[in-house]
Amino acid sequence: MAYNFVEELKWRGMMHDIMPGTEEQLLEEVTAGYIGFDPTADSLHIGSLIPIIVLMHFQKAGHKPIALIGGATGMIGDPSGKSTERNLLDEETLAKNVAGVKGQLERFLDFKSDAANAAELVNNYDWMKEFSLIDFVRDIGKHLTVNYMMAKDSVKKRISGEGVEGMSFTEFTYQLFQGYDFLHLYENKNCKLQMGGSDQWGNITTGTELVRRKAKGKAYAMTCPLITKADGTKFGKSEGGNIWLDKARTSPYKFYQYWLNSSDEDSENFIKKFTFLSKEEIETLIAEHKEAPHTRLLQKKLAEEVTVMVHSQEDYDNAVKASSILFGKSTADDLKSLDEQTFLDVFEGVPQAELSKDELTEGLDMIGALAAKTNFLKTNSDARRALKENAVSVNKAKVVADYKITVADLIAEKYVLLQRGKKSYYLLKLI
Repeated sequence: MAYNFVEELKWRGMMHDIMPGTEEQLLEEVTAGYIGFDPTADSLHIGSLIPIIVLMHFQKAGHKPIALIGGATGMIGDPSGKSTERNLLDEETLAKNVAGVKGQLERFLDFKSDAANAAELVNNYDWMKEFSLIDFVRDIGKHLTVNYMMAKDSVKKRISGEGVEGMSFTEFTYQLFQGYDFLHLYENKNCKLQMGGSDQWGNITTGTELVRRKAKGKAYAMTCPLITKADGTKFGKSEGGNIWLDKARTSPYKFYQYWLNSSDEDSENFIKKFTFLSKEEIETLIAEHKEAPHTRLLQKKLAEEVTVMVHSQEDYDNAVKASSILFGKSTADDLKSLDEQTFLDVFEGVPQAELSKDELTEGLDMIGALAAKTNFLKTNSDARRALKENAVSVNKAKVVADYKITVADLIAEKYVLLQRGKKSYYLLKLI
């Protein structure tokens, strides 16, 4: 084995529960293990990065990772950690989501090599779609008692907790479906380990119990702690909602900024969990960061590692360049190198005024651009004064009073950036 998988996760703070005998099994032989991913959207978000990284560590340690997409269970909804039942998905939406999630997982795991531990991707809809209710109840349901299923925390919290709606029979059966997934993979893929978040322990151990009772076999379970932020706010959320792995939903710039804005405490925690840097590298980084925390060395390295892993080196380089536009020196060429979405992300919330192509063809004078046309500055006198003080820039380049804004100034063929001083911005948008 490349390294001890369990020990690796422990020092990174990525181990919550582990069934006795699991570490011994992994040290004894190459083992197939799986994690399930719910296709609730056509993209995963950064909350899914921990299970993805666990599978990456699993493969690096010489074991065989199986990524299961819950095409069937996605139609039901997992009650674990939830106080209300979620909306069920129709088949068309589910198929779109499964395709999106599949494409993302292929970025992180090696599915194509000829190695014995090449990753596999499976969809539980493939084996559940032909399973009749009578067969399922007869062959699977009889092996687990209602008492056993009711004892699960995820069930007890939904039934007895305050301010919850109870639990439908649909959700109650979820642990049976997930348990059967484990049994199916055990019997057909020799899969002996299921992993997941700590809220999945009940569902996972239902699977190990089903393997024991129906297949007379031995299966194992392991969970990771759920990620929390030091300030109590929810990990993976920003003002705009989820931080997605799909760049069409969350641009690489915003993705990079999320990690860059981590607190010192969070970045020290996250760099162990979300990167593959060695223990020695991380300890050195933490020590250097503590000597000069204002340089944000830890946050910068964290943001670099995760952005390159999820997107690409080029996307990371562009995100750094985009960040420097707001916080450092940059040129009109730097601005024009940004795609429209990144440009809008950088200048999110900046006030805008619309202008026609005719105005730019004729050339828009600076007094009009600053005052009469936009109200960026209150009066023409304010505009003249700012220009005289050499305090006005167009696309980051200082301009004088007789400068005229034309089509040549357009960024992404649509925008012109006005600036007074260091922090006051305004956008002209072509309509």
